[in-house]
Amino acid sequence: MNRIQESIEQSIAVKQQILTDAALMQRVAEAASLIEQSLHQGGKIHFCGNGGSAADAQHLAAELSGRFYFDRPPLNAEALHCNTSYLTAVGNDYGYDHVFSRLLRGTGRRGDVLVGISTSGNSRNILEAYRVAQEMGIHIVSLTGQTGGKMRDCGGLLLNVPSTDTPRIQESHIMLGHIICELVETAMFGGMRNEEVRSKE
Repeated sequence: MNRIQESIEQSIAVKQQILTDAALMQRVAEAASLIEQSLHQGGKIHFCGNGGSAADAQHLAAELSGRFYFDRPPLNAEALHCNTSYLTAVGNDYGYDHVFSRLLRGTGRRGDVLVGISTSGNSRNILEAYRVAQEMGIHIVSLTGQTGGKMRDCGGLLLNVPSTDTPRIQESHIMLGHIICELVETAMFGGMRNEEVRSKE
């Protein structure tokens, strides 16, 4: 029971640090604005990550392409790892470091946004995707742990959770991702939400 309580307290403590970090909070708002602007201009939001971060990438892409709080048109967002035939073919033929970058080169366009998720900030396949994003004029948003790892030096917006504990970082990544999805949805379709609320009264 003590370990259960400790884990919850640790998770709360990390989120409390985020809450009191004005600069990080501002970057979260900027990330939401960047994504909204890209979507308004016909752009696409690409997500990538490995392991648990792959699950987070797919989760957040679904919040945008499906729905979050209310019914509205779908948004152009996708996780780069979802096609297993592609993933295994490129991993086998070109190497796993290229599984994200190759698909991004084929589906990305200038003005899109690439959201990379890595607790260490050192995932080689994400760093390779960032290299391609920079070549193509695709904006970068990084969700990382405390140091930012090598992703810190890749430009774009760094949302570095103040922790070195992988589970605590991942819990905060999904929280920040949900906040960004809500901000984007509200900015783009807030009027529709108001209509939906009124229709249920």
